Amino acid sequence: MKEKISDAIADLLGRAVIDLPEDVENALKRAMEQEEGAAKTQLMAILKNVELARQQKKPMCQDTGTPTFYVKAGIDFPYLDILEEAIVEGVRKATSRIPLRPNAVDVLTGKNSGDNTGRFIPYINWEMVEGDECIITAMPKGGGSENMSTLRMLKPGVGIEGVKKFVVEWMVEAAGNPCPPTTVGVGIGGGADIAMKLAKKALLRKIGERHENEIIAEMEEELLKAINSTGIGAMGLGGKTTVLDVHIEVAHRHPASLPVAIAVQCWANRRKSMKIDKEGKIWNID
Repeated sequence: MKEKISDAIADLLGRAVIDLPEDVENALKRAMEQEEGAAKTQLMAILKNVELARQQKKPMCQDTGTPTFYVKAGIDFPYLDILEEAIVEGVRKATSRIPLRPNAVDVLTGKNSGDNTGRFIPYINWEMVEGDECIITAMPKGGGSENMSTLRMLKPGVGIEGVKKFVVEWMVEAAGNPCPPTTVGVGIGGGADIAMKLAKKALLRKIGERHENEIIAEMEEELLKAINSTGIGAMGLGGKTTVLDVHIEVAHRHPASLPVAIAVQCWANRRKSMKIDKEGKIWNID
């Protein structure tokens, strides 16, 4: 069974780096239709790239990212004991089969492992739930956009207006560096680590999918309009669309702190999911 799961993980990563999600592609198309000049040309090139990736079954970007996984496993899922090993082995297989660019470097020696595995890499986010099935989502995270992610411990007194100000100012500073149009995940509250986990998890939401809390949903819309009003545009060349969407997740915070994390994803907002049932059947769910 471990071999079967590892092969499925390799396929999952292959689909993620080759086939851009429909909601992201449609958002890019809508942006292209609204643009003109350099911005329109750039978005047309991006969409052509997306098309060629599917046709030629090759990664849509040379940076195939850090392999990051979100695992929602039922407490009665019978393969929990082999799952982590299978994911790691699946990453090794994907690196050679697809191929993926080796992106796992030892922080002390600078040596590249050559197979996208290493200490805590691939990174696996675990969530235990009721049931006997497992859903695995792959999110290859590009380095350029990751470099534009950040965390700041704001003073609670600045309130939500201070949070919004920080997010807009940071995205203005990021400018064209994260390969816009981007998707922005914002995590508010918890602690430093919790805020960043929330921000990155927010990137898994589909473009246009709003938070269930009406106030937070309105804040997402407000930030989306504010960042797009900067005119940074596709790849920083100017235009109406700098971000495709802003997604926010929140947690209760300590009275003395207001953590705010920003996770930025480039135009290649890659994510794919699969499900495994208790009988070992595996199928794609995206």
